[in-house]
Amino acid sequence: MSTATAPAFPAAHRPQASAGRLSRLWRGSAQDPRWARPALLGLLACTALLYLWDLSRNGYANDFYAAAVQAGTRSWKAFFFGSFDSSSFITVDKTPASLWVDELSGRIFGFSSWSLLAPQAIEGMLSVLVLFAAVRRWFGPGAGLIAGAVLALTPAAALIFRFNNPDALLVLLMTVAGYCVQRAIERDRTRWLVLAGVVIGFAFLTKMMQAFLVVPGFGLAYLWAGPARLRRRIWQLLAALGGLIAGAGWWVAIAELIPAADRPYFGGSTNNNILELALGYNGLGRLSGSETGSIGGGGNGGGSAFGGSTGLLRLFGSEFGGQVSWLLPAALLSLGALLWVSRRAARTSRTRAFALVWGGWLVVTGLCFSYMQGIIHPYYMVALAPAIGALVGVGAMSLWQARLSLAGRICAGVGVLGSGIWAYLLLNRTPEWLPWLRWTVLLAGLLGAAAVFAVPVLLRGPAKGMRLLGFAPLALALVAGLGGPLAYSLDTANTTHTGSLPTAGPTVAGSFGGPGGAGGPGGGTGGPGGGFGARTGTGTGTGTGTGTSRFPGGAPGGGSGTSPGGTGSSTGTGAKTGTGAGTFPEGMRGGLGGAGGGMGGLSGSTQVSSALVKLLEQDAPKYKWIAATVGTQSAAPIELATGGDAVLAIGGFNGTDPSPTLAQFEALVAKGEIHYYVGESGNTFGGGTGSSSIASWVAAHFKSQTVGGVTVYNLTVKK
Repeated sequence: MSTATAPAFPAAHRPQASAGRLSRLWRGSAQDPRWARPALLGLLACTALLYLWDLSRNGYANDFYAAAVQAGTRSWKAFFFGSFDSSSFITVDKTPASLWVDELSGRIFGFSSWSLLAPQAIEGMLSVLVLFAAVRRWFGPGAGLIAGAVLALTPAAALIFRFNNPDALLVLLMTVAGYCVQRAIERDRTRWLVLAGVVIGFAFLTKMMQAFLVVPGFGLAYLWAGPARLRRRIWQLLAALGGLIAGAGWWVAIAELIPAADRPYFGGSTNNNILELALGYNGLGRLSGSETGSIGGGGNGGGSAFGGSTGLLRLFGSEFGGQVSWLLPAALLSLGALLWVSRRAARTSRTRAFALVWGGWLVVTGLCFSYMQGIIHPYYMVALAPAIGALVGVGAMSLWQARLSLAGRICAGVGVLGSGIWAYLLLNRTPEWLPWLRWTVLLAGLLGAAAVFAVPVLLRGPAKGMRLLGFAPLALALVAGLGGPLAYSLDTANTTHTGSLPTAGPTVAGSFGGPGGAGGPGGGTGGPGGGFGARTGTGTGTGTGTGTSRFPGGAPGGGSGTSPGGTGSSTGTGAKTGTGAGTFPEGMRGGLGGAGGGMGGLSGSTQVSSALVKLLEQDAPKYKWIAATVGTQSAAPIELATGGDAVLAIGGFNGTDPSPTLAQFEALVAKGEIHYYVGESGNTFGGGTGSSSIASWVAAHFKSQTVGGVTVYNLTVKK
């Protein structure tokens, strides 16, 4: 780093030439102080404790992905394609890389809640380790430790690394790619840049287009700061693009080249094309809100029904603020400072390069999340955590430097004070939850900001004790910045989370599922079983609809169901009321089979009656699918309850996919491949004309019986 940058940020840490080996991540560099390795091991141990503690309390977490993992442990075809069922009728609505990790765990250790969720916790630990390694290489172990701690304690990270959604593997792969880009910038190593492209390609196979949000920052960083000449840098970036295409394209090519008759339908697509799925429902459609099959995207210019209003302040609002934004202002301040102090530095300045790699990640992803009109959920915010951690780690290490200039101290003081004030405001959104904490972080922010200006005097003091006080600004800054996230993360680890819409920390007023939210306490728009119940208290709502309608109308009448933390009920006419209490989203789910009300928890461990399981398991080996039902919200609990027997999910995740058609369904029934049709019970939503026509055809031609409160049709016995 040039002398112009030294007063504001720690000098660049120059690793040994051989430090790139994996073992060096553990052994450290010869330049590292003795405390670095024990501190890293301590950070990883604490991270493991946070992510693994009482992990089985989440059960199968997201039934939708859990059922797909179970299917992949029973069939290699289902494994490869990411099929929802072991007979491979339809896939999940994502590419399958994240499922592969869980399915390998299930094949080795047996399918269980622990084998399903432990891989995500390990991915979280590896993410912390890789981020530490990336920051340490250029700014030393202190900055790396703070960066890793920020990532580990981000509430969205504490949630998703204990959950079986694809985001856990996505974050790990993107962090590895960032590390590879730094290695490429260091010594003109094309192989590191190509490796970064391959890793991002594999991240595409995890969650499609979201993986590409880090590419602009990575590409700009190397194009600007790469050590080679411009022509070579351009060629190297093209090679990295080739690596990206290879990393993602091998699976896409195989999946597309196999005839449709020999593979499952690509769930979430409108024409059974994986590229259409990537560019539409899981790509540009998320930005515009025009994704086909949306469960509530905006598309009206006002934002997403799941993410609140769009705009620059979206990430600070009630939906997302507590999930990730605690240190977002400090990260942006650090980014600005890094760019400022390196303004006159050489083109290859690592300070500027670091800002472009991690700042580009933060800015591009943050703006995308802020303005996307389509489906967006709070847990998506975990994708910002590594970038925030990296920038905060470097900025925080400037706080104890005696050589920090006045301008640097003002910048540091503003960062500490701003972090304390913002943490206070976030905690004040839940004033009855740990009321003392918000005052603690505010006081730490005030004292930390004041201590920043006293550092030079304290470090020049004659007494050893006075010198130790020089670390006070850093300690107070950590309290101000990490006190709130730590409390949120501990609350998250100590709370059961299931379903497709988990959130970290206590319920905040105005957020999805919180007081004043849609269908939450105080009325609102009303949803199945009284809307989406809050974490604590009750949630009520009303809705009207026909006896056969689904979300957001009425559930088929006459049933009621219970599950831990919530109840739901519905009337025969479709108007419904309900209450929800307990851990979100438990308050919004009912049971399947003796569970008419509620929404089924959006893949949230819905209960299946023993009577229904017993019926469906009769002669199960004789059939390719033991049952068919509309949507995975009803199909997933049945698959899990029957030990993985295949259930045909009509219409895929939302019940809106155009597969199977009525003619296709009739052909499958004629071949004797489906035993039963399980009627809807409030656990599906959306629905399409195809699923409605199938339901009508089944009701008109086959005899029915009521089992555990659910109407079941035997497709081998006609009226």
